[in-house]
Amino acid sequence: MKKREVQASVKDERLVKKRRDQMIKGAVTLFIQKGFHRTTTREIAKAAGFSIGTLYEYIRTKEDVLYLVCDSIYDQVSERLQKDLDTNRGTIESLRMGIADYFRVVDEMQDEVLVMYQEVKSLSKDALPYVLKKEIEMVEMFEQIITGCVENKELDLPEAQIKMIAHNIFVQGQMWAFRRWSLKKLYSIEDYINLQTELLFQGIKSPVYNESNV
Repeated sequence: MKKREVQASVKDERLVKKRRDQMIKGAVTLFIQKGFHRTTTREIAKAAGFSIGTLYEYIRTKEDVLYLVCDSIYDQVSERLQKDLDTNRGTIESLRMGIADYFRVVDEMQDEVLVMYQEVKSLSKDALPYVLKKEIEMVEMFEQIITGCVENKELDLPEAQIKMIAHNIFVQGQMWAFRRWSLKKLYSIEDYINLQTELLFQGIKSPVYNESNV
């Protein structure tokens, strides 16, 4: 699936990246405060530090800004995960470390993750599949680690459970951002990592319910 092209009238690629980075930073703050639909392009331009005319040299619509925001956030999280996750060892230890690394990335980027969680639904039909594919690719990193644990006989799980556990890990990481108003009153990020990890492994080690157990 190809990356969606956002047209710019400026031809200097370094300047385009610089201005769009400024735009993304300003837009994230506004989207958190007001949401995507209530934020205007004029407000985005002001938050980015340039005029509305300059803004439209680098994008065509407000939806372009949202796409750039979501694409940038997913890229940052994905790059951090690719750097930090050891997807080849296939051990319980590497899975624990991977969960902790991912949760800490979410903690450091919680504003961005919150915007991604709240506003991705507002992407255009041509942009949404590409952005969501990036999320699936990140989930697959955890699938790879868990599959390695199964292959190394450290876990005994069917494929359906491997996929579900990988998705659970991803959502539990995001939850630190979108439930932070409540969770931060109860836990530090390290407390959250430890508790969620232990709950996860308790579920993995518990016998699976089926009709034969009744």
